Amino acid sequence: MIKRGKSINMFLINGDVNGCVKCTLKNWTGIAYRIPRKEIENLKDRDDLNKSGIYFLFGISNDLDKYIAYIGQANMRQNGRGILNRLEEHKRNPEKDYWNEAIVFTTSNNSLGSTELNYLENKFCELAINANRYIIKNGNTPSFGNQTEETESDMEEFIEYAKTVMVVLGHRLLIPLTITDNNNLDNSSKDIPLFLTRKNKKTGQLIEAYCKQTNEGFVVLRGSHIERNDAEYLNESMKKRRKFAKIDENNILQEDILFSSPSYAAVFVLGYNSNGLDVWKTKDGIKLKDLENNI
Repeated sequence: MIKRGKSINMFLINGDVNGCVKCTLKNWTGIAYRIPRKEIENLKDRDDLNKSGIYFLFGISNDLDKYIAYIGQANMRQNGRGILNRLEEHKRNPEKDYWNEAIVFTTSNNSLGSTELNYLENKFCELAINANRYIIKNGNTPSFGNQTEETESDMEEFIEYAKTVMVVLGHRLLIPLTITDNNNLDNSSKDIPLFLTRKNKKTGQLIEAYCKQTNEGFVVLRGSHIERNDAEYLNESMKKRRKFAKIDENNILQEDILFSSPSYAAVFVLGYNSNGLDVWKTKDGIKLKDLENNI
């Protein structure tokens, strides 16, 4: 199926690319805002932000150098306040001092009621957890409730538009790193999987890992075998990534992890410096450097 283009309108509210941004999409009633934490007070007069909607709070974990996200909903209240009022409450809450930016979704016709908000919050939480890019701070999420098929169809369409806008506004929270099925790795598609095989010289144990190149970089795939011993000269940043990765007692990686280069991906797997262009190969033994040169 041919993917069609989309026309997205972005408006810099105060003319600053790092400031508040309003985002709309043609043929969509949804409206999105990116709001830096320190700019909340400057948006009180915006009617859109006094409606019901879904919001995302974003920050960074100081311990793990990983993005944090919280997903919530806000109903329009009797005092005429909605999403912005909820953000102000979070700003005053010392337990949520980790966030520095919010992205909110509402509609031009204020059509999101409790039923729709529960559905959206549940689905967005599910998508974010499955994508496994951010640390999700949510505790309990609302159930879907009893949805009509018309409501469910409308909300699924809303979600697809929101996923696109979220990426444009700088967060891939809802997008999986890769859709590759590790149990069906072959050369039948344009997305050729890459393999790394090495034998540990000390233990004789075989290291087998899988990788996929995406538009973002190189993803070491869940199910890869990881060498747990670090070389003495390995930099602290890589040691930290290897230490906190989800690896089971059999040294099998339990999550997909993105790297900026094939060499970083290889170092993560092996625990020592390695040229990723040489060690990553196709199932037929073609090196990545030759694959990229169309040899």
